[in-house]
Amino acid sequence: MAKKGYPLGIDIGGSGIKGAPVDLDKGEFAQSRLKIATPQPATPEAVAHVVDQIVDEFEKATGGSPIGVTVPAVVIRGTVLSAANIDPSWINTDAEALIKEHTGRSVTVLNDADAAGIAELHYGAAKGEHGLVIVTTLGTGIGSALIHDGRLVPNSELGHLEIDGHDAEDRAASSVKDREGLSWDEWIERLQRYYETIEMLFSPDLIVVGGGVSRDSDKFLPKLRLRAPIVPAELRNKAGIIGAAHRAVDLAS
Repeated sequence: MAKKGYPLGIDIGGSGIKGAPVDLDKGEFAQSRLKIATPQPATPEAVAHVVDQIVDEFEKATGGSPIGVTVPAVVIRGTVLSAANIDPSWINTDAEALIKEHTGRSVTVLNDADAAGIAELHYGAAKGEHGLVIVTTLGTGIGSALIHDGRLVPNSELGHLEIDGHDAEDRAASSVKDREGLSWDEWIERLQRYYETIEMLFSPDLIVVGGGVSRDSDKFLPKLRLRAPIVPAELRNKAGIIGAAHRAVDLAS
């Protein structure tokens, strides 16, 4: 174990709040993750209480190390500024200050897709890539992370691009596939429209696709017709926790 303890990554989601100590040398969990159901309503105070439980659970492994926390929202200097996939009471909440007050630890709060992008950059499908890499997460919504020459450009929110008069994630998120009962081919048609728009606007050198549906990437990624390579994420549901811990240590140093 690291002399001062492993950093702790915590991923706040709509159904569960997950956390684990992270070995940054290996890009792996240092212990099995803990998952606690997200309280309803998921107000900042209620969620901070659950975060505190996770911090206490891993106290021996983490010591006084930094904590990285993801939220599905725009985050600027620790303050949450959007609520497309999070309780509206989070808007304008200084999440870093709130969680620091609860835990007494150094805290970094960031967008969940940005955390996944950081993890893929250092340990996964985007490692060693130059130019512009766009990491997307297909889930309840569509998250995105822009990485240019190894540096994150935060809060891109490319799931909210308006395409053909619709918010992109309202048509192409994996949750929509399930909710509308779309076949793979029907969903692929929507993904094609989404990713060709991304390519037209940003001309990326690589597109990385994460989220739970990436485990079935062989069913849809080979059928997308794009100039840029499009590949599945490697860290999948571990990416948010690992990326959050990495960012917390990076900003604390």
